[in-house]
Amino acid sequence: MKLELKDLRVSIEEKEVVKGVNLKVNQGELHVIMGPNGSGKTTLAKTIMGHPQPKVTGGEILVDGKSILGLKPNERARLGLFLEFQSPTEIEGLGLVSFLNTAKGAITGSRPSFKEFMHEIKENAEKLALKEELIGRSLNFGFSGGEKKKAEILQMAVLKPKMAILDEPDSGLDVDAVKIVAENVNALMKMHGMGAILITHYSRIINYMNPDVIHVMKDGLIVKEGGRDLIREVEEKGYNI
Repeated sequence: MKLELKDLRVSIEEKEVVKGVNLKVNQGELHVIMGPNGSGKTTLAKTIMGHPQPKVTGGEILVDGKSILGLKPNERARLGLFLEFQSPTEIEGLGLVSFLNTAKGAITGSRPSFKEFMHEIKENAEKLALKEELIGRSLNFGFSGGEKKKAEILQMAVLKPKMAILDEPDSGLDVDAVKIVAENVNALMKMHGMGAILITHYSRIINYMNPDVIHVMKDGLIVKEGGRDLIREVEEKGYNI
């Protein structure tokens, strides 16, 4: 899969938030987007996945050269896109297992045996150090902030997307949990050739990963790109670069 944004412009309630972003990410690559609060990072992530709130006012989102602007979120998921939310929603009454089973079937068109499916869920939950008792609960209901983030990565591991957009997967996590999440993302990229766009404020999760490109986003635009040296520059100077 090749994901490409061409001069993408997005507004929320008639205010332009994304102001002409250009980005190319190939399957298997890891791109990091860093930037201050309010720079448009989360809006960009939601727009790629087809969230109804942001309105595309210009430009294109292409997957393998074809526009996906007319596709609904579930249709984009079938293509292989996945969004890990910055603030996952609690849905009481919708079981995590039931949700994953339905999502898996909708994306792949078939469902494995329940025994195989539960084995896969438990195996991935163990890798994430996510308590087994949480698997039987409603989706994110009663989860801590860190548990919600791990549950999102669990969903990604089960659904096996071609391209994942990870919106601050490190927020609310302690040092050990950050390392666990990073290692699981690394493993999915290696095993399944997954590509990823990682959105973060901090460099700590990147220390456990091997990004291909670092992008700095400010005021709705990508203003600078580079390698690991750019992370050090941000740490030393902030986003005034």
